[in-house]
Amino acid sequence: MSVEENKKLARRMVEDCINKNNQAVADEIFADDFINHSPQFGITPDRAGLKQMIAGFHQGFRDYHLAIEDLIAEDDKVVLRVRNTGTHTGNLMGIPPTHKRMDLCSVTILHIADGKVKERWNVVNKLELMRQLGLM
Repeated sequence: MSVEENKKLARRMVEDCINKNNQAVADEIFADDFINHSPQFGITPDRAGLKQMIAGFHQGFRDYHLAIEDLIAEDDKVVLRVRNTGTHTGNLMGIPPTHKRMDLCSVTILHIADGKVKERWNVVNKLELMRQLGLM
């Protein structure tokens, strides 16, 4: 795939899969042998685990939304810097709702091969998330 096609796939991942919590799109764009190198605690590092993680964020933040702020691609890698926003209105990893707002950035690196996302790495400041939710 071209760099532009890889960018388009990354945008589709954010808009159609994550923001809309569309499990069918996840099955389309993530490879069968997908590896998530940044799974949440207790979540498997495969496609099923990623779908579980996305659903969990939508359960914890009913208005969960990612906005792409930077998207950079070269060869088979795409890097996204995204703004994560939402209001903590539901259970999130065993944490009851705080009704506080989250607004933080994260960086994701995707490895794309044969038109599918094969690998994902993600860096997010979880300490800042806990601070914003009033948990520390």
